[in-house]
Amino acid sequence: MAKEPDLQRDYKALDTKVKLLVEGTEAVRADLLLSFDYEHKSRDIEVKLETEEFSAVCPWTGLPDLGTLKVTYVPADRLLELKSYKFYLTTYRSVGIVQEHAAARILEDLVKALAPKNLKVELVYRLRGGIGTTVTAQF
Repeated sequence: MAKEPDLQRDYKALDTKVKLLVEGTEAVRADLLLSFDYEHKSRDIEVKLETEEFSAVCPWTGLPDLGTLKVTYVPADRLLELKSYKFYLTTYRSVGIVQEHAAARILEDLVKALAPKNLKVELVYRLRGGIGTTVTAQF
């Protein structure tokens, strides 16, 4: 069993032994988002999307941040094509981005792609260090 000074040394050395890929936010591919016409423009509907598979990485440690992403919107003229949305979300997997910025960026990208009447993004991150984080952004 390692003694505490040895363990501390080995712990600090981990950063030199493992290089985690952390990309900048330019790796997020909003151009993947596709939409199509909403044919019932006179009728307001609410669209709710939810995935428990959202992941990005901490920009400082490179360790994964995992969470549940919920998007709710009322379309004006366009609906979100879901395969393109899933591909868009996968581009976050190696992006170093703080939780609050991720929610704001997703909101901005979806508003630009859809021009909805309203849109809400809720990002519920899994516990990290005993602290749960929920970030909500609205248009």
